[in-house]
Order: sequence, then structure tokens, then C-alpha cells
Amino acid sequence: MKLLMIFVLAGSLFVQPAGSLKCYTCTMQVSNSMCQGVTDCDGNTTACRTDKLSAAGFLTLVTKECSSSCKVAYKDYFMAKRNISCCNADLCNLNGAEGFGTSYTKAGWSVCISFSLTFFRSGL
Repeated sequence: MKLLMIFVLAGSLFVQPAGSLKCYTCTMQVSNSMCQGVTDCDGNTTACRTDKLSAAGFLTLVTKECSSSCKVAYKDYFMAKRNISCCNADLCNLNGAEGFGTSYTKAGWSVCISFSLTFFRSGL
């Protein structure tokens, strides 16, 4: 009997509580920081989905939702970029879809190199 109790106790340590997936959700917000609402998803949900659309580098729209079938995607359009990311743990889409964005370090180096080249070409 003691052996049975030990197995039941040990087995209960590995059982995870059944419950719905929790995801951050929002619709067409202009920044990720404005997209922090939490939703208990329904039973069909298998992933948290983040859809990030950046138009001409000036406007970014973020949508986060519960998803029953999520496919990761990246699309580079003529004047916009779209990145869809998926994850399957509670509140895992906090910083989802980070596939593109502005790198201030790279932009700074580009400006410095441009000025340097202009300076050296002018012969000063």
C-alpha cells in the first residue's frame, strides 16, 4: 500500500493542470507596448499569434490573438513588411514578430560612414 501511495504521489508531480492557453491580445495597435491585454483562449487554441505590419517604415500596426492554426510567415512587400510569429506557451507573445525594425546602431554607423566618405572625397 505504501508503494502505491509513493507512485500516486510521484505521478501527481508530473501532471499539469488542464486549462486554456493565455495570450496577449489586441487589434491594430501602433506599438507593442500598447498591446498588453491578456485573454484566456478557448479550448481550440493551440498558439498565440502576433501579426506585425510595418508600412514604409513610418507606421507599424501590431495585432495579437489566440489562434487554432498559426503559420509563421514573413513577407516583404514594395512599401511594407509583414511578419507573423506563433508560440504555444502562456503569454509567450509578449514581444512577438520581431523580424524587422529599426536598428539605431546600424543607422548611426551608416550616417558616420556617409559623412566620412564625403569628407575624404572632398579632399579636406
